[in-house]
Amino acid sequence: MTRILYVDDEADIREVAQMALELDPDFEIRTCASGAEALEAAPAWQPDLILLDVMMPGMDGPTVFARLQEEPSTASIPVVFITARTQSHEVSAYRKLGARGVLAKPFDPMTLSDQVREHLR
Repeated sequence: MTRILYVDDEADIREVAQMALELDPDFEIRTCASGAEALEAAPAWQPDLILLDVMMPGMDGPTVFARLQEEPSTASIPVVFITARTQSHEVSAYRKLGARGVLAKPFDPMTLSDQVREHLR
């Protein structure tokens, strides 16, 4: 079973992502509504991949990612940013931070699990 942690401040998007990913029988999904929640959940649950919204109030995705990187128990967990900001210079900036990849928002629920599988390879 592959564990996916989905972090997004928008409840509707979290719900759509969770339903879309749960269609894949190999995925176990948990969601978090904030960066702070993710920083608590990730060390305890040890997901195989974190899907992380870039723009969130309080603590944005890159800040959450940096904190995950500082923590030995979560530093090796791959992170894929989810964002509407997908111009090539923005994507390259996220990759320079160390992200495994970037998924465009809004995403297509029908292809989301295939896109996630690509980033797990």
